[in-house]
Amino acid sequence: MQALVLEEVGRLALRDMPELDRAEAVLGPRDVRIKLHTVGICGSDVHYFTHGRIGPFVLEAPMVLGHEASGTVIECGSEVANLSVGDRVCMEPGLPDPNSRAARLGMYNIDPSVRFWATPPIHGVLRPTCVHPADFTYHIPEGVSFGEAAMVEPLAVGVHAATKARIKPGDTAVVMGAGPIGLVTALSAVAAGCARVFVSDIAEKKLEIASNLSRAITPIHAIHDDLAATVLAATDGWGADVVFEATGAPQAAARVFEPLAPGGCVVMIGGQSEPVAYDAGAAMVREARVENIFRYAHVFPRCLGMLASGAIDVRPLITRVFDFSQSVEAFDIAASAPPEEVKMQIELPQ
Repeated sequence: MQALVLEEVGRLALRDMPELDRAEAVLGPRDVRIKLHTVGICGSDVHYFTHGRIGPFVLEAPMVLGHEASGTVIECGSEVANLSVGDRVCMEPGLPDPNSRAARLGMYNIDPSVRFWATPPIHGVLRPTCVHPADFTYHIPEGVSFGEAAMVEPLAVGVHAATKARIKPGDTAVVMGAGPIGLVTALSAVAAGCARVFVSDIAEKKLEIASNLSRAITPIHAIHDDLAATVLAATDGWGADVVFEATGAPQAAARVFEPLAPGGCVVMIGGQSEPVAYDAGAAMVREARVENIFRYAHVFPRCLGMLASGAIDVRPLITRVFDFSQSVEAFDIAASAPPEEVKMQIELPQ
């Protein structure tokens, strides 16, 4: 079974993984076997490719990449009742210990023992098939494509962030960063009820994409425009009810309180590579609430429901699709961070 294997930092190969084939040869009673159709290229995949580590997760052996996926069920375990062979599905890639304290409290995404695809040492799914628990595998509704369904994983981050923000109808939000996560967060904020969402970035092409997603979204160039001044001017000096930090850049994260309204909420989404300067005084005088998110929990069905109803449209974010045979080339392009690309995906042979 040929897979896209990260051999070491900067070196990818399409090759067989016999040990992975053997590990997934047996189907558990509550598992399904899935023929992969579409897998998205995530920023974390690219970071492992270019740096070999993200925080405490370090590449120490060859690893298959990919965790944003959709496909078709080709085999069901003996106790699976909610899925059938032939069902189109997408999969939640993080598997917690069901008996852990975090899982029992409903916070399974922060279970320290969670096993997450393409996070060392767990293999990802840029390969023809995988075995996955049925409980973390979801029907794709009619009218939703495999490509859209593979976007559910990043969309889940945005929906989780909007949920943590406790958005109210008519709120004003700021999203710092117009990468894939920033843009799905902007879409999630609009779907949650925001009347206006300001999206800032330094890439003009990404801001153009953002402005075309919704009439409620206003792009702001992070270099040419003053974010805080623009937001304050548009809100009669009050500020935004919610600020989402989705750049992962410490210099941007240090300024999250500047456009925030009194009593507002900051949601930290972007993973920070180093400690962030926290302006405690700016937070205090606003009596600001600060939320942090790590991946997501309990939102895949909501995401699929919004895609099916048209409440959220992720299709404009899919800017390029590669064949599986082009996987190495796709990652080379992704690593160059072309400003015109948002989400690149890989389609496997069917």
